[in-house]
Amino acid sequence: MIVTYNWLKEFVDFDLSPQELSDLLTMLGLEVEGVRHVGGGLDEVVVAIVEERAQHPNADKLSLCRVNNGRETLAIVCGAQNFKAGDKVALAQLGAVLPGDFKIKRSKIRGEESCGMLCSEKELGLAAESDGILILPPDLPLGVPVFEALALKDTIFEIGLTPNRADCLSIVGVAREIAAKLGMNVRYTGHSVEESNFPISERAEVIVEDAELCPRYTARYIAGCSVGPSPAWLVRRLEAVGMRSINNVVDVTNYVLMEYGHPLHAFDADLLAGGKIIVRRAAEAERFSTLDGQERVLTAADLTIRDGEKGVALAGIMGGENSEIRQDTANILLESAYFNPSAIRRTSKRLGLHTESSHRFERGADVDILLTALDRAASLIAELAGGEIARGAIDVYPRSLPSRTVRFRVKRCNELLGIQLAADEMAAIFNRLEFTVNSVEPGLLDVTVPSFRVDVEREIDLVEEVARLNGYNTIPVTMPKARVFSDRPTRHQRLEKRLRNVMVGQGFSEIINFSFMAPGVLDKLLLADDDPRRSVVRLRNPLVEEQSVMRTALLPGLLETASRNLNYRMLTLRMFELRRVYLPMEGQELPREPLHLAGILTGARYREGWNQERYQVDFYDVKGVVEHILDEFAVTSVSYVQDCLHPYFHPGKSCSVRSGDELLGSFGELHPDVQDNFEIDQPVHYLELDFEKLAMLSSDNVTIKPPSRFPDTFRDIAMLISDEAPASAILDCIGGLKIREVECAEIFDLYKGTHIPEGFKSVAVRIRYRSQEKTLTDDEVSPLHQRIVDTLVKKLEVTIR
Repeated sequence: MIVTYNWLKEFVDFDLSPQELSDLLTMLGLEVEGVRHVGGGLDEVVVAIVEERAQHPNADKLSLCRVNNGRETLAIVCGAQNFKAGDKVALAQLGAVLPGDFKIKRSKIRGEESCGMLCSEKELGLAAESDGILILPPDLPLGVPVFEALALKDTIFEIGLTPNRADCLSIVGVAREIAAKLGMNVRYTGHSVEESNFPISERAEVIVEDAELCPRYTARYIAGCSVGPSPAWLVRRLEAVGMRSINNVVDVTNYVLMEYGHPLHAFDADLLAGGKIIVRRAAEAERFSTLDGQERVLTAADLTIRDGEKGVALAGIMGGENSEIRQDTANILLESAYFNPSAIRRTSKRLGLHTESSHRFERGADVDILLTALDRAASLIAELAGGEIARGAIDVYPRSLPSRTVRFRVKRCNELLGIQLAADEMAAIFNRLEFTVNSVEPGLLDVTVPSFRVDVEREIDLVEEVARLNGYNTIPVTMPKARVFSDRPTRHQRLEKRLRNVMVGQGFSEIINFSFMAPGVLDKLLLADDDPRRSVVRLRNPLVEEQSVMRTALLPGLLETASRNLNYRMLTLRMFELRRVYLPMEGQELPREPLHLAGILTGARYREGWNQERYQVDFYDVKGVVEHILDEFAVTSVSYVQDCLHPYFHPGKSCSVRSGDELLGSFGELHPDVQDNFEIDQPVHYLELDFEKLAMLSSDNVTIKPPSRFPDTFRDIAMLISDEAPASAILDCIGGLKIREVECAEIFDLYKGTHIPEGFKSVAVRIRYRSQEKTLTDDEVSPLHQRIVDTLVKKLEVTIR
C-alpha cells in the first residue's frame, strides 16, 4: 500500500516529520518498507518567466530564450514548443540535480550558451510522460522553488501490509491508525450529493439473485457526463500512489478506491441492455472478455454482473469490454457493492487475474462504507465530468451482516502482555480505534468490532490492539524460561535406527512413499477377495483417487517406485522402506499401525567389471539379507518354511521365516503376473518383516565366546536324501544332538543327475570339530561323528554314500 504525507494530513492534523511518521507507522504494525521524497533536493528548480523567445540561429527545432528568475536574466536553449514569451516556467538553475542524478551545468548548444534548463513534468518526476515543459500558473512569485510554490512537496510511504489488515488498504484506514495512536480524531471528507429531479428507478434496476456471494449492492445514476482528461491535481495524486490516469470518470473511481479502500466500478449505462443490473453466477464454460482484452472461460462458481442480456463484469475483479467508459459515454451507472471474499479469491486465483479491486475484496471489504464511497465518487464525477445525479440510490441489502462482539478480560490481557493497565485505559484504546465498548462487570468488557476491522474475531486480537496502541516498547523485556531435557531414545527407536543401518550396510537405499494408495492397486498383488488387507481406511477428502485410501502393505509403493526407476534405465535396484501400514480393527475407530520393513532387489549382484561375470540377484541374495538382519538382532530358533506364503510370491522361489512359533515375515521372488501388473520385465526379489515381532524377539545381550587355542579337525558326510526334505533339516538334526565338540556344520555340495536315483538328491555336509580344552584325537572324533551319521540315517532316512 502506498500513501502520501500530504494526503494523510487531510484526514489527521498531525505535526510529525516524515521520519517520525515512518517510525510511528512501523511501530503500529504497518511496516514502512520504502520512503520517497517528492521535491526533496529540488529547491534549485524555481519559478521563472520567459521574457523573450527567439529562433536558435543554428538549429530549426531549438529556441533561444531569455528567462528571468527574479534575480537575474539567463540565456536558456530549449527544444520544447508548447510555451511563449510571458509564460511562467520551472527553471532548473546551475547546480540543480534532477531525478535520475542529472546535474545542470553551463553548456553550449549549437554554439549558444545555455545557463540552465526549462523542465517538464517528467523531468521533475511529477509524471511518467509529458508533451512539453511545465507551464506554471501566472500568479506564482518569481524565484520561489517550484515544488514549494505549487505545494507539491510530499513524502511517499510504501507500507508492507500483512494480509489480515485489509482496513489499511486506504488513506482513511492508515489515517485512522495514526489518529488512534496520537489520540486525535479523523477528519472524514465532507461531501454532499446534489440530486436532480428524476428518480433513479426510472433509469436503472438492480436484481441480486445470489445474496450469499453478494450480500449488498448499491448504485447511483449520473446523466449527461463529459468524459475527458482529469485535472492536474487528480492525475498527480493518483500517480503518487502508483496509479495511471485514464479519464476523469475512471480516475474518480480509482481515487475513491485509494481514499476509502472500497472498489467501485462505472458502467456506460447506455450499453446496459434494459437498464438492468443482475448479480448471479456464470453459466458453466461461459466466455467473457474483460477490460484487458482477454477472453475468460468461466465456471458456475464465478459471480458475474449482467445486464438484461449478457455479462458485463466479473464481480469484484474486472469489468467487461462491452460496458466500459468511453470518450462518448454520457450516462453512467456507478456500482458500489460487497462481495463474498472466498468467492472472489477462488475466481481470481483460478483465472490468474489479480487487480486492485480483487486484492481488497478477497481480504474482506467494509460492508458499511458502500454508500459513503458511492456518494463521494458520484459527487466528484458530477464535479469533474458534469452531469446530473439521479434522485436516490439503489441499495439492495436483504439481510444485514451481523456485527461482532467479543468478550474481553482485562486481567488476562495484562497477564499476556506483562503490563498493568486499568480497564478504563483499555476501553479508551478501543474507543480511539472506533470500537464500541460496554462494561459487563469490573474487569470484563464487551467490545463491538466495527465493520471495517474484519481481522478482529477473538479476544487475543483485542489483546494485540492493546499492545499496538499502548506501545510495544512498554512491554517489559524478560528472558524466556528454558529447561534442558535429556531424552534418550527408547529401545524401539534404537532398534529402528539399527535396522536402517543394517539395510544401508547391505547396499540398500531408503525411500519414503506416501502413506496413501489407490484402492485398485491391491488387485495387482493377486490378493484374495477375503484378504484382510483389502479392508482399508478411506480418506474423507482425498486429493486424487490414486491416494484415496491408507496403505495396508508397503509392496505397491515399492513396485511403483521400482517401475519408474526401471523406465529410466536404472536396472539394478536395492530399495527398502521402514514405515507403518494401517490395518483397520473391527469395532475400533482407529486402525492398528504396525511398523513393517519391506525391501526389493533386482538386477545385477555386483557392479560390472572386467574381472567378474555379471550375475543376477536370486533367492539366496535376499535370503542372505534376511539372515544378516536376524543375526544383527540376535533372533534365535530361526527356521525357513514354505508355508503362509502370500499370493504375490513365486510359489517355488519363496519362503516364510519363523522364530519358534512366531511368523516374522517372508521373502523370495515375486510372481511373474505381479511384475507384469506393474510393468516390470525383470525378476524382482522382495522381503518383508514385521518389525514389531522382530523387536520383541531380539536380544540386547551379546554372548561372547573366546576362540579355542586348540586346532580343529573336520569330517565330511555325503548322503542321499529325498527331494522333498529341506536341506535345513540336516543341519537341525546335527544341531539337535548338542555335541559340545561340534563347532559348526555346513552344507558344501548339492548334486542331482547321473547315478542319483529319481526323487533324491546328493548332499554333502562338512562338520568341524574342536575342543576348548585339548587337541582332539581321531579316536575321540570318530565316535562323535558316527553318532551323527547314525542319527541322520535314523531320523531322516538318508543313505550314506
